[in-house]
Amino acid sequence: MEFSAIMLTMGVSFLLAVIVGPLFIPLLRRLKFGQQIREEGPQAHLKKKGTPTMGGIIIMLALSLAYFRFGGHRSMEFYILLVASLGYGLIGFLDDYIKIVFKRSLGLTARQKMLGQLIFAVIVCVMLYRIDHNTDLIIPGLDLHIPLGWLYYPFVILFMMGMSNAVNFTDGLDGLLSGTSAIAFGALTVIAMMGSEHESAFFSAAMIGAVLGFLVFNAHPAKVFMGDTGSLGIGGGLVAVSLLTKTELLLVVIGGVFIIEILSVIIQVTSFKTTGKRVFKMSPIHHHFELSGWSEWRVVITFWIAALILAGLGLFLHEGL
Repeated sequence: MEFSAIMLTMGVSFLLAVIVGPLFIPLLRRLKFGQQIREEGPQAHLKKKGTPTMGGIIIMLALSLAYFRFGGHRSMEFYILLVASLGYGLIGFLDDYIKIVFKRSLGLTARQKMLGQLIFAVIVCVMLYRIDHNTDLIIPGLDLHIPLGWLYYPFVILFMMGMSNAVNFTDGLDGLLSGTSAIAFGALTVIAMMGSEHESAFFSAAMIGAVLGFLVFNAHPAKVFMGDTGSLGIGGGLVAVSLLTKTELLLVVIGGVFIIEILSVIIQVTSFKTTGKRVFKMSPIHHHFELSGWSEWRVVITFWIAALILAGLGLFLHEGL
């Protein structure tokens, strides 16, 4: 697998996002596709109301065009990656569209969103079954395989739904998810190349280029937000790559920032419902740091650094295999 081809895919995807952005963002403004801000959120975010959202379309478009051009063979693995990412991105798109049309901060109901995620997770499971996918789980850092057999598929469903929502919770500050997801996909690109996982390597590279190109417009102060269209699409893609590269449990390390984000929400909700007290000033945890006096940019940079450290740890553990 040629390193230059991987870099070319990433570069083309980046350029596509950078080119599409200035064309698409004014269109979102004219259509009045602006972000609705929760009143109970940080007060500093109220000034962001009306900022164009659904920018995840830019990411999904750049990703798809670059991957279709350079992704290689139209194998089942090729389509698994697209179904996971674009399918979850579609759910996010519907959620964003409802928020915009009805001018509210919540789109699809939790039940509707979970049902959509379940449907695409089941489709991915069927596709994995058809290619006789390895149903073992590998413990990171150890030469230990846990054979799950048919139980692997319920695991995949729960894993896809859980991790995609963890990624979704991370999208709350300008550039936060764009940067952390690029880092996570960077680690997965290296792993895919080492394992000669052609489709996963090119998909991951295309995603890196797309989110970094989007970051040009999403860095603080953001000119556009990705919305659930982008965050759920990124989450679905992350999980799909981890499935095909057999790094399911390793993704918990590489994507540790996403895990911390969703755990902070679970802890906050559980604590409030059981004791009436909040552990954090606000969840997800990036808002806790904001309300503690950190600037938005400081929170984002800190989380990027944490993502780099965790991605490095993930690669180290992978080498230990």
